[in-house]
Amino acid sequence: MALTSRVGDALAVSGSEAEHFDVLIVGAGISGVGGAYHLTQQCPDKSFVMIETMGSFGGTWKTHTYPGIRSDSDLYTFGYRFKPWTGPPIATADEILTYMGEVIDDNDLDRHIRYNHTITAATWSTNDRRWTLEVTRTDTGEQVSFTGNFLWMCQGYYRHSRGYTPEWEGMDRFNGEVVHPQTWPDDLDYRDKQVVVIGSGATAATLIPAMADECGHVTMLQRSPTFFVARPNSNEMADTLRELDIPEEWTHEIVRRKILHDQAAVIELSFEHPDLVREELYKGIREILGEDFDVSPHFTPAYRPWQQRLALIPDGDLFHTIAAGDASVVTDEIVEFTETGIQLRSGDHLDADIIITATGFELSVLGDIDFSIDGEPLVFSDTVGYRGMMFTGVPNMAWIFGYFRASWTLRADLIADFVCRLLKHMDEFDASTVTPVLRDEDSDMELLPWLDSDNFNPGYLMRAMHMLPSQGSNEPWCHSQDYWKDREDLPVADLDDGALVYG
Repeated sequence: MALTSRVGDALAVSGSEAEHFDVLIVGAGISGVGGAYHLTQQCPDKSFVMIETMGSFGGTWKTHTYPGIRSDSDLYTFGYRFKPWTGPPIATADEILTYMGEVIDDNDLDRHIRYNHTITAATWSTNDRRWTLEVTRTDTGEQVSFTGNFLWMCQGYYRHSRGYTPEWEGMDRFNGEVVHPQTWPDDLDYRDKQVVVIGSGATAATLIPAMADECGHVTMLQRSPTFFVARPNSNEMADTLRELDIPEEWTHEIVRRKILHDQAAVIELSFEHPDLVREELYKGIREILGEDFDVSPHFTPAYRPWQQRLALIPDGDLFHTIAAGDASVVTDEIVEFTETGIQLRSGDHLDADIIITATGFELSVLGDIDFSIDGEPLVFSDTVGYRGMMFTGVPNMAWIFGYFRASWTLRADLIADFVCRLLKHMDEFDASTVTPVLRDEDSDMELLPWLDSDNFNPGYLMRAMHMLPSQGSNEPWCHSQDYWKDREDLPVADLDDGALVYG
């Protein structure tokens, strides 16, 4: 008999009844909502619940409220493959939330979401063949529990409660405000103020043009430059197809494929001819700032293009703000904070009323939840990843970790397909458990870091590599970051090659 469960099946846990589901989805952000949709379409007989710590859906797009918050990926690929995107390629947080809300409403997903539920512990019982989640309701303080046959981690990859801010000498002496974008105060008044934004990534590039009109002046202070690409926030092909009255489903898919094709070509060119790509990127900057603008100190990273993520600047707004004199860029190192600003290694001093630390975030490995298996703590860094989504020795669990050089959602959709196929495979063979296990032929396999730092090395990952699983040098233990490869491999991956052990 295939493994199925009934909503409302109860288990006594700590004196309370635990709700039981076939699948427990952690998170109601872009991954969780997508996973829920795929379950309803591909495994309609499975009961499931989405457990969300916030009071609403949206994840990143709900927690981040800093000025100008927008995507740094185009929505034709960051959006779901099953839901056409009809807005501008680079979208605001509100536009993304509206889009996600439509997916939830159109597919009746809201009834599956439990808001204000924070998971504190996740325990696997071999005897019971199920996961138990201990949960605190943040709205009532009540302690509740959920049990499930399969645990699907869709919580994202960084800590929402705080961002990453380095410790600089003298921070306590500064008389102004220090703000991290991830915890933006609702009442922050920056009108006519001197603002310094520390950082040069997508967040800094978003904040500066959004704040510049109201600030006295805003300065982007960077230790090292970032590659930026300035493009119109429109898609000519999409506009043409709409003029021809092509159905939105077709437009979405055609434009999506064209973008992916172009991205793959640029990434390949970045590896083979990095100097050529550099010059093209510089050309786009000079078109706005002028041919006489010296890009060398501020926009010439030491790494090759795509060794870290390219920051997309829609309509070149950051550079237009600089050209207008409302913002400036300083490339230097911080010696210390002073009472009135920041002392730099060059000897210069930046006066500031407000300092914004757009310095990245902290990686959260699987939601900062206390995991255990049969009472023993689970340390994910001791495991080896199976196709970058499951872990050796960990039964009935999948994790969504998206792409670095492509939109997160592309991989989320592919993993959702794989999970649904795996669940149906287990039912077919009356299996209640599935666990990745290294095979005899894997005994001599080289174990490698989760990420090849020579290939991709953003700071947030480098700071957390010691917490992440290993990957293997052989399939299926490699953590692919190649969408084109995954698109071909994952739908036909052999579920009976011995790497997955069923019980």
